[in-house]
Amino acid sequence: MADDGFQDEDVARAIALSLQESSAPPHRDTSNRGSAEVIAIADSDDEDAQFQADLQRAISASRQESADTRSTSPAQVTSSGVSPSPAQPSSRSTPALASGASNPFISDRAQMERERLARLKRLRPDLHSGEGEGEQPHAKRQHVSSRSSANRTANISTPSSAGSVSTSSSRSAPVASGSGVSGRLDGARGNTNVSPGEQMFWDGELRQIANKHVDPAKDTRPTFRLSDILAPRDEIEFAVLSAYCINWPWMYSFFNPDTPVIMVAQDQNGDETIKEVLPNWIKATPFLRNGMGCMHMKFMLLFYKSGRLRVAVSTANFVEYDWRDIENSVWLQDIPKHPVPIRHDPKADDFAAVWIRILRALNVAPALISLLRNNHPNLPLQRLEELRMQWDFSKVAVKLVPSLAGKHEGWPNVVKTGHTALMKAVRDIGAQVPKGKQVVLECQGSSIGTYSTQWMNEFHCSARGESAESWLDISRARRAKLPWPSVKILFPSLRTVRESVLGEPGGGTMFCRKNQWEAPKFPRELFHDSNSKRGKVLMHSKMIIATFRDASTPFKQGQSQTDSETEPESDVEEQAEHPRNPIGWAYIGSHNFTPSAWGTLSGSAFNPTLNITNYELGIVWPLYSDQEASRVACWERPPRKYVIGKDLPWMQSESPCFVEDR
Repeated sequence: MADDGFQDEDVARAIALSLQESSAPPHRDTSNRGSAEVIAIADSDDEDAQFQADLQRAISASRQESADTRSTSPAQVTSSGVSPSPAQPSSRSTPALASGASNPFISDRAQMERERLARLKRLRPDLHSGEGEGEQPHAKRQHVSSRSSANRTANISTPSSAGSVSTSSSRSAPVASGSGVSGRLDGARGNTNVSPGEQMFWDGELRQIANKHVDPAKDTRPTFRLSDILAPRDEIEFAVLSAYCINWPWMYSFFNPDTPVIMVAQDQNGDETIKEVLPNWIKATPFLRNGMGCMHMKFMLLFYKSGRLRVAVSTANFVEYDWRDIENSVWLQDIPKHPVPIRHDPKADDFAAVWIRILRALNVAPALISLLRNNHPNLPLQRLEELRMQWDFSKVAVKLVPSLAGKHEGWPNVVKTGHTALMKAVRDIGAQVPKGKQVVLECQGSSIGTYSTQWMNEFHCSARGESAESWLDISRARRAKLPWPSVKILFPSLRTVRESVLGEPGGGTMFCRKNQWEAPKFPRELFHDSNSKRGKVLMHSKMIIATFRDASTPFKQGQSQTDSETEPESDVEEQAEHPRNPIGWAYIGSHNFTPSAWGTLSGSAFNPTLNITNYELGIVWPLYSDQEASRVACWERPPRKYVIGKDLPWMQSESPCFVEDR
């Protein structure tokens, strides 16, 4: 990863200088912004290398006066975390700043602010942030649900005009009517204390991230800001975070400098490492075979001093752009502590057990040991197994679906990861395709894969809740002749990007290559435009909406007649008679609709093998009406089908805005 290009002690020094004056994130006023520049993040959201060069310049500037900026108060040095204990397995220790007068701090801070604003202008077009708190300048946002009050099988709340509660730090917003509550302010649950004014989500909540560019008339539902999620900041005792792209100084500003944090990221060589990168922060990286693939998971585990745990699964990286300028989504739920810890069950496979398996695969265990041995012996989590023993996940109704990079052999291992884990989740929530129905998939993402009919039907089989045993013994030659299944691939057209608020310069996180689109057997007929329900903003959310249709409709499996106008609505009468029967399911997380993210299955029905390139994470829950599916989706439904010969997907390589990146 690009972040290895700078020295850990330099980062710590620069951040310590910028945060020494105040424990709160600084107010930023960038209303006098310059002209927009191209936003370019390498394929699969790769972190912009330009950020590192800009950060290095800021560090160089801070070095000129760093020896004179340390306060004479030892307590200040400690609170800034300037000289932490070394992390395990080995990281450079961060030298303390030399003592001296603190007067130069103001001029040094001003210089760093100028450098930071210059960097943000390069990374973010049309930058404007007058909202302070170091948070992303987004507007009000949407909040979605997976159940009605009559269908409490899945606890993702639906917006309600009477039920939405917002924190003091978030902007209030009108709430669309719905059945259910937008997060209940229950007070204490179990032995978990809740401070006055804290916003709790005991039943789970799915919302869009606040966005500064949306159409206010269309932006009518509650949203999340990063500052909302990471609140109250001084009450966070410990955190485990994960993202593919990370602006380290920006993320550091959201936390108290004394708060220990494990950040899961990616090693540029794919090595399994742990390393202290900031005061009280350890970066953990998982193993990637041959350095290929990426650690693409985006999540937060926030342990509060009151005892509760906040779990968040997101589509957003830890960079300002993802939390301000582009469409992203977050699912969040607060978890109370067990009144009395339960016994460890090594055979458990529930929500908490899956989390433990994920954290172990991400190399979090040795990072946790390092923190415990170096200045943080009283962490609320002493070993990974305690996640399930200490916290009560009984109200969590969604299913966690991970992809763990590597080769997985045998059914017991195969069904725990990738699209076969999705298959198991679909079964567990009772959303298998009923007899006489078929499932239609709407797959929204920001990267396009290399598709074949074999893989597409392989994924579709899992999406139906059907075991791969039904097809694994069929020859590859025969499978290659299968027609395309009922899938709508949602990706922004060139016209949509050009007409978006940021235009082509804002398309730097969307990836479709010309050689993919022009390949002879590429499924161009499955492509549909990706248009946000909140206006002309581009979408980085990764979401799948699966709905059941009659098998006799024009949407028969294998046909390319996917025009939205011919698609029938769900059987409303049947839903009314059987309100507890799902009409489909929804997914939200980090998975793009690609083989790299979901895996490729081979082997035999007796002994399958699943190969996965990336680490990914998302959640799945049932849908009970087509109206609910439309509320959950962040795009306009039904999506508009590409007109072949007229519509083209957005391709960076063909844009003059990205000519320097060719």
